[in-house]
This record gives sequence, C-alpha cells and structure tokens, in this order.
Amino acid sequence: MTAFPTRFDKLENLRYLNLSEAGFTGQIPIEISRLTRLVTLDLSIDTLFRTPLKLEKPNLKTLVQNLTKLRILYLYGVNISAMGNEWCQALSPLTELQVLSINNLSGLIPQFFTKFPNLTCLSLSSVNFSGPIPSFSSSINLRDLILALNQLNGTIHSTDWSGLSKLEIIGLENNKLSGTIPPTLFGIPSLRTLSLSHNQFNGSIGDFHGKASSLINTLDLGNNMLQGQFPMFVFELHGLTSLNLSSNNFSGLIPVSAFQNLRNLSALGLSYNRWSIDATTINISSLSLPTLAELDLASCNLTEFPDLARLNLSQNFLVGFERPLKNITSSVEILDLHGNQLQGEIPILSNAAYLDYSNNNFNSVLPAQIGDSLQYAFFFSLSNNNIQGSIPESICNSKYLEVLDLSNNSLSGPIPQCLFQMNRSLGVLNLRRNNLSGIISDTSSKSCQLQTLNLNQNRLEGKVPNSLVNCKMVKLLDIGNNHINDSFPSHLKNIATLQQIQRTWDAMQPNPDKNQSELQHLQCEDLRSGVKYQDAITITIKEASFENNAELCGPPLKTKCGLSPAKEDSPSDSETGTYLGDCLQSASFFSISNNNIHGSTLRHCDVLDLSNNSEWANSSMPLSDERAFWSTD
Repeated sequence: MTAFPTRFDKLENLRYLNLSEAGFTGQIPIEISRLTRLVTLDLSIDTLFRTPLKLEKPNLKTLVQNLTKLRILYLYGVNISAMGNEWCQALSPLTELQVLSINNLSGLIPQFFTKFPNLTCLSLSSVNFSGPIPSFSSSINLRDLILALNQLNGTIHSTDWSGLSKLEIIGLENNKLSGTIPPTLFGIPSLRTLSLSHNQFNGSIGDFHGKASSLINTLDLGNNMLQGQFPMFVFELHGLTSLNLSSNNFSGLIPVSAFQNLRNLSALGLSYNRWSIDATTINISSLSLPTLAELDLASCNLTEFPDLARLNLSQNFLVGFERPLKNITSSVEILDLHGNQLQGEIPILSNAAYLDYSNNNFNSVLPAQIGDSLQYAFFFSLSNNNIQGSIPESICNSKYLEVLDLSNNSLSGPIPQCLFQMNRSLGVLNLRRNNLSGIISDTSSKSCQLQTLNLNQNRLEGKVPNSLVNCKMVKLLDIGNNHINDSFPSHLKNIATLQQIQRTWDAMQPNPDKNQSELQHLQCEDLRSGVKYQDAITITIKEASFENNAELCGPPLKTKCGLSPAKEDSPSDSETGTYLGDCLQSASFFSISNNNIHGSTLRHCDVLDLSNNSEWANSSMPLSDERAFWSTD
C-alpha cells in the first residue's frame, strides 16, 4: 500500500485513467484535476479489504470541475467530504456523464439526474440514502439503475417504467421499499435483471403471460411479503438462469414438470413459503435440469430431488436416505438438511464444505474415519440428534473445520485431545449436553483460534485447563454442569475478548483476589428476550434462571429494587439492588456453574455464573458498582 504519485499532470493527453484497486492510499492528488481530456476516470476501491481513499483537498468539486469531457466516473469506496447535496452541484459541469458509481453519501436522492440526459448507468448502492425513490422517467437512456443497500422507503410508482425501454438491470434490493410491484417493470423489453429482494413489497404477482421481457435471466423477489399463487409466467422466461422467490407468503402447488422449460436455470430458491411441490406428473429424479447448481427448497413438502452441487432442503418431512435422497452424490458441496426426520446411517460426502444434519432423528455412531471423509468441510453439525458412541480421533483430520457442533446427543467417552490442537481452523466447538467423560485436555497452543467452547452438561472432571489462556479470541466459555474440581481459574484474566462471566450460588464470599480483580474488561448483555450467537448457541432468560440470589432485583424478576427492609451492617440499596436491564450489555460469557470450584471471587466482573459450587456455601459477598450476578442454568 503506497501513497498516490503526484506527477499525473504531466500526462496532459490522457483520456483513460483506471486506478481502481491499484493499492494506493490516502488523499487523491490534485494533479488529476488537470487532466482535462479525461473521458474515463476510475478511482474505485473495495473497502472490505482496503482503506477508503480520501477526497478532501482537493474535494469533489475541485477534482472534476475542469474534467468536462468525463463520460465515465467511478468513485465507489472514496470518502467524499461533501455536505448535503454539495456533491450534486460538484458534478453539474459533467454534462456528458454517462456512467456514475459513487457511495459514502447520505440524505435523499436528489432530482439532479435530469441534468444528465446521456446517463446510461447509475450505481448508488451502499450510499445510505433514505426517503422515496425519485422519478427517473426523464432518464430515457438508462440501462443500469442500481440503488441497492440503502434505506429507501415508500413505493416505486413515481417512475413511468414503461418509458425506460433501454433498462437492462434494476437493482433495488436491501431497502425498505413497500407497496405493490408495478406490472410495467416486467414488460420492459430489454430487461435482463430484476432484483427487488429484502424489501417489504406486498400483494400478488400478476399474470404476465406473453407480456414479460423474454430477456430476463435473473429474477430475485425473495424476502418480501408477496402472496398469491406461483407466478406461472416465469416458465415462459426460457433464458432464466436464477429465480428466487424464497421467504414470502406464496401458497398453492408448484408443478415441478414445468421447470423442464427452464433449460438454463442454475439457481432456484423457493424456500419458506406456503406451497408444496407437485411431482405427481413426473419422476423428479429424472427431471432434466443440466445446469442446476443451487437449489433452496427449505420448508417445502419434498420427498425426492435431482443431483446438485448446493442443496438446501431443511425443515421438510424427509425421513431416510435410501429412497428419497438417493440422488445425493459426492459432487455436493453444500448440504443443509436440518429440521427433517432423517434417520439411519450418517451420510458423509467427501467433497462437501458445509454439512448440516441438525435436528433430525439420527441414532447411529459417528463413522470411525469420519475426519478422512471431511477433508474440505469447514462446517459440520449433527446437533439435536441421538448420536451414540464416542467421538473418533479421525475428526481432527478435517483440517479446514471451523465449526463442529455435536451438541445435544448421547456421545460418551473422552473428548479427543487433538480437538484442542486444531489451532489454525477450529473456531467453534460445541459438545454441550452429551455424556462425555474424562478431563479437558490442557494442550491448547498459542495459535488457538477458538471463539466458542461449550462443554456444559457432560461428565467431565479434573481441572480447568491452564492452556485455555492461549485462546485469545474466545468469547463464550461454558464448562458448567460437569464434575470439575478446581480453584477459580484466575489465569483467564488474560483473555481480553471474554466479556461475560456468570456466577450465582446460595451465598457469595468477599476476600477479592488481586489477580482476579484485574478482569475489569468484563461486561454483560441484555438477554431478557434471548440472544443468538453466530454459531447458533442461544441463551434463554427466564425467572428460574435467577433463583437463589437474594441480591438480584428488577426485570425479569418479580422482586422490585429498593423495597427490601434494611438489615444491620448490610450494604446499601445500590449494592444489593441491581437492575439487570441496566447492567446486561455484552454477548460473551463464561460459565463454570454446578462444579466444585473453590477460591476467592472476581470483584469487578459484571456477569458471573459459578452457581452450585459447594466451597462458597457458607460465605457471602456484597455486590458493588451496581453489577448484576445471574445464571442461565
């Protein structure tokens, strides 16, 4: 990454300048403003991987005021120091402008685009615009209109879409647009891509038989509130490559045989509606869709499906693999079958990167060589089944595994030591609610990448591993409800990302330890309505979670703060009465409740769960600094 060179003004005859993703940083040099013959200027940058460029001195007006021949201007990812609609005025001299891509703005979309009659491409995605979409009826030369990832609201009826006959791409996804979808959108003769997903459009999709553009290849209406029957006109769009109608309120039957007309279809999303797949007129396993690579049919009533590379059939009524799922092949890379009724042997696909078999009825054992068959997997979940036996050592041969979730099963035996040595990949290890025994391996190295370690409700014993301090990224550490016999693990103070420690028991003791009191970075989270971690671990708060804690008060408990009668030598109300909602501010936690942990306590922690640890039974500790102590047991 280097600063811009400053001698661009020597290239006085330059007409085309493309510096996109060139690795430059900092302020865009003023010398570019002197290249008066420029027709194309591209300074765009992907801010996901790079620091945004600056346009301050010179600002946008200074940069372009003399570049009157510009037809193409890409400034996506550039931080523009322009207030309100100053950027509109700055662009006014560019009367020949045809393509404009810009972001990092805010406010309403102005009507100034009428000043650019030659505009063919307008890309204003991720700009943070709000308010309604203005009329583009006068922009008759527009080919691409991309306003995605903003906060736009209202309807889209202000534009006479039928007059924009040259439009090829309409991208309005990820906004807050509402109302019905104008029928004229589908009839634009040159339209190829229509993306309206993740909005609040409602109503039904009309019958556009013989009226929709035959050039449409991408139709994305997912994640709205559309209703009615399946729009049958899509079967006339023979050039369709991607169709997404997922997460709406559509209902009725879908005639699967009609998909044979869509010979170019490669991605199909129909999940989470209220319809069923009608396969009574055809054997679905012989359905010929040679290019189909991605299929999303979650929450449909399926029993069979064709060969695929990506497959989501979660939350259906599938029972077994022998007949209904016989077409799963080793070519499948992503397979999501969670929330069915599958049973029998566990299918392990050698080329799969993502396998989710959670919430089924599997009751077999893990294959001895399971890790050798998961060479490319980064996600593997069998949670909420009834898997028996032990965890094979071979699981550690899956060298790319990032998430391993075997929680809520009947696994027994020790936890393979090598799981704590998968340092470069494993970020989530969830073995909660099994019958695992033995000790927790003390072999985590300094390259540990664990963010979640959940071993709650097993039969583990021994001590809290000292080497866990090497897991610098851990946010959730739960080894509660085991047979751990140890003093409090004060060495974990060095884990800066550990923000929440949980502790409740019948009585709390004073005598704070200096090392433990250094854990001042711990925080808490308002979990009254529950919180879901990225790895799908859910903490549910209910009144029973806080029982046996006389010091706690406020919602969700029935006890009101400040109403307890004063006792001799008791702490002040501010110490004994702590509002949970005022304290709970963070999402990560540490739990070692229901073990045999002993030793002094943490004085500065916000949330701590050490409940039912017998060594504290005859001591007490006042709360201070309005900290809340609670349990999720």
